[in-house]
Amino acid sequence: MKLVAPSILAANFNHLGDEIEMINNSEADFVHCDIMDGVFVSNISYGLPIVQHVHQISRKPLDVHLMIVNPDRYINEFYRAGAAIITVHYEACTHLHRTVQQIKDLGIQASVCLNPHSPVALLSDIIEDLDMVLLMSVNPGFGGQKFIENTYRKIAQLKDLIIQRNSKAMIEIDGGVNFEVGEKLYNAGADVLVAGSFVFGSENPIETIAALKRL
Repeated sequence: MKLVAPSILAANFNHLGDEIEMINNSEADFVHCDIMDGVFVSNISYGLPIVQHVHQISRKPLDVHLMIVNPDRYINEFYRAGAAIITVHYEACTHLHRTVQQIKDLGIQASVCLNPHSPVALLSDIIEDLDMVLLMSVNPGFGGQKFIENTYRKIAQLKDLIIQRNSKAMIEIDGGVNFEVGEKLYNAGADVLVAGSFVFGSENPIETIAALKRL
């Protein structure tokens, strides 16, 4: 599987409607929405109102990544705002199984994210319940960071775990994606690439998205 999820964190918010229409007209599979609270990560991005507006315009499913503390408190709200996939961080969830079931009970896809320092083995008791696992290939909080090379090894470990447990989970990668890195990620076993500044900073974002899917 070769799926692409442009991250609107890197979009021009003065023309956000136009940016979403660009994604609509592209081969992108999801719109990736990075929600940051200034507590779990040091940056603050945007919240429910932006997700609601994006949902009204987007013809692509919303892939909502909650980089926040106490995500359980906001899962229902982001579902109502239009999320098709909700990702929570392993590091932010005291009762991860309950959080995942809360998402799945809404009839949408549940995903768990691991920060660069968190080993894949932490998901061994919940991988069967997940629709997707997001591996951060940079430290979360800011776009445009350098890719962490250890990600390739983590993909291989995660792929082995998915196969061993007969899980259907997709593998998503977020951080430092470009053509060279993207090809290696797909070859290592990734299914979904999140790309922010690489897409929105390119001369032709629609062509960049198409090229990422052809790697």
